[in-house]
Amino acid sequence: QLQASGGGLVQAGGSLRLSCTASGRTSSRYGMGWFRQAPGKEREFVAGISGSGFRTYHVDSVKGRFTISRDSAKNTVYLQMNSLEPEDTAVYYCAADSLGRASTGPSGYAYWGQGTLVTVSS
Repeated sequence: QLQASGGGLVQAGGSLRLSCTASGRTSSRYGMGWFRQAPGKEREFVAGISGSGFRTYHVDSVKGRFTISRDSAKNTVYLQMNSLEPEDTAVYYCAADSLGRASTGPSGYAYWGQGTLVTVSS
């Protein structure tokens, strides 16, 4: 099971840190990803981190602003979001890949959290 938290309302230019805590069968060695879905749009990849934590990927639109990281001891993955823009408004989902990859497509993930809403006001 994956539990995402940390969403909320923030002004443009502000910061939020999302957390995704895994429990149950989800291993700390799983690859993890963050996706987001804005109203009327398809779900899109935001960032991914491999099971080892050595490989990370960020979509171009968030590079330099968002950073994915993980604390394996806590079985938690984070998404630090800085310099938020209204275009970042979406429901953010975390996902887990049992093969330890950091896939950029949703089909690479078997387990999904419930989502947390991020709203950025202008």
